[in-house]
Amino acid sequence: MKSSFALVALVLTAAFVSTTRAGAADELKVGDKAPDFTLPGSDGKTYKLSDFKGKQAVVLAWFPKAFTGGCTKECKSIHAAAADLKKLKVAYFTASVDSPEQNEKFAKSLELDYPILSDPEKKVAQAYGVVHEGRNVAERWTFYIDKEGIIKAIDKDVQKRTEQAGTDIAGKVKELGMAGE
Repeated sequence: MKSSFALVALVLTAAFVSTTRAGAADELKVGDKAPDFTLPGSDGKTYKLSDFKGKQAVVLAWFPKAFTGGCTKECKSIHAAAADLKKLKVAYFTASVDSPEQNEKFAKSLELDYPILSDPEKKVAQAYGVVHEGRNVAERWTFYIDKEGIIKAIDKDVQKRTEQAGTDIAGKVKELGMAGE
């Protein structure tokens, strides 16, 4: 009897996990069209993915929370790689669900030369799958989007290498052939 109950519990748990995953806004994958966005940047400008279509590839690096250890290391690393990233002629942003005011303060504290995008309503973060059931802040994932708005790569292992995020991004842009002309 005990083993029958355990089996039923296991089957129900598996069914719950699979339906939760399936309901997670059909997880984005390489080859998908990147969800468009219009988000405020820490520099006071508003950025739309569609504005880059046909002109420039975009790197969108989501991070969990401003003023935390890993996020500070990641943003500093991207700032340190600015010369390489600019040579590649790719638009690059970090993004979080923090308020525009919080990200503006964070960007200023780090003297960043690129904008941090803010999505406090979490709609874009949900569309990218970085905020989902059980997760209130963004996953630390980086999306590589070509000039036509197609996702060429998704790096979900940034957490392991926050201090080298900038050099990783530059290398991946080169590897994917996304550098501008």
